[in-house]
Amino acid sequence: MTQKNQPKKISLKRDSQQWAFDWIVKETGKVFHFQSEGRGRIPRSVRSHDMISKHMGQAAIKLEKLAKEEEAAGHVETAVEIYFQAALQFLDAQHVIFENNDEKKFLHSSLIRNYSKVRELVNYRIEHIDIPWNGTTISGNLHLALGDGPKPLVFYVPGCDQTKESWPHPYYNQALKRGMHLFCFDGPGQGECNMRSIPLTSDNYEKAASAAIDYLIKRPEVDPKKIGVYALSFGSHWGMRIAATDHRIAAVVAPWASYVDKHHLMNEESPRYKQLFAYLTKAKSEAELDKIVDAMTMNGFMEKIKCPSLLIAGEYDPRAPIDEVYELFDQMKAPAELWVMSDQHHIASITHRHGGSVWEADIHGFSCDWLRDRFNGQPLKHAGQVLYLDASGSGPNAEVVKFKRKWYE
Repeated sequence: MTQKNQPKKISLKRDSQQWAFDWIVKETGKVFHFQSEGRGRIPRSVRSHDMISKHMGQAAIKLEKLAKEEEAAGHVETAVEIYFQAALQFLDAQHVIFENNDEKKFLHSSLIRNYSKVRELVNYRIEHIDIPWNGTTISGNLHLALGDGPKPLVFYVPGCDQTKESWPHPYYNQALKRGMHLFCFDGPGQGECNMRSIPLTSDNYEKAASAAIDYLIKRPEVDPKKIGVYALSFGSHWGMRIAATDHRIAAVVAPWASYVDKHHLMNEESPRYKQLFAYLTKAKSEAELDKIVDAMTMNGFMEKIKCPSLLIAGEYDPRAPIDEVYELFDQMKAPAELWVMSDQHHIASITHRHGGSVWEADIHGFSCDWLRDRFNGQPLKHAGQVLYLDASGSGPNAEVVKFKRKWYE
């Protein structure tokens, strides 16, 4: 039953696949990215999609209790790690609920509570920032690097399955390790914006991001000429739109391509994506949802990007056919590189297959290195080129790399 003041869920054609989706969740422990090996993070006690929020939430409650015990024992470092694990568990638990009901509010507030303990106890400064925008509020976490004077800033755009708390791990902050500040954003469609019932539209994410940048460039700690966007998964679409519409951006990195035609994500990938976007957009019908999503395009925007750009894609990403990635890459006029990961899918990795939580993926380190090089004035080594990276070959910074678009070339 729909709770008071909550919009009614719309019926979607893909809802008829729910029985098969539930079976896949039970058998694989995954709700998306079915191509990777092994079982996903969903516990075996979950036998349908609707059970995820309870069982992941119960696991998170146990972790929070353990974190409190370790904090009380004076083991602050251990407590920080466990509070962060609990926050990630609450993140997963709340994400699968597609309405702002009491369960969603309980789980999301628990995510914020545990991450607030991380901010309180970790050995560097993380500020929770609220920024007025369009009659409401948008939020982010500002991780401040040590040392005096203005420094470069990485503006992190999470995916549609993430929130600003999902990266980085508090003890392994790839941006801070390289002397850069990090701002992790909850834009429309993410985290606190969802809880404030801010609907996602086809173009309001980049507008909200620009408002956040307005705030950030006024901070004395931030070098306003060295702001780089790092945008992951569906965030890669939003990140490319930010770079196309806000030319204060000095460089952009967009791994795990989602900037192609959204038909693949909505109709060929896991059914949960269209269900999710119905919630995020507050669409009143499937036809209205389709219209909003169809307008989420990079056609006509790629050529507007002026800053150095890095695109990273899996060769067989089901949500981003590689030929469509090539077509958009060829529209770019700014200096740009495209790294194609041979035989990989959405969670494309350079040193290993993705097998753990998001913050472990090597793509964060490579991306922060690439941004730092741009901030330091280094030109792109392979502007306009497609680097084909296979498992037995060298990485993107080797003296000799492969330039090709098809495996048989």
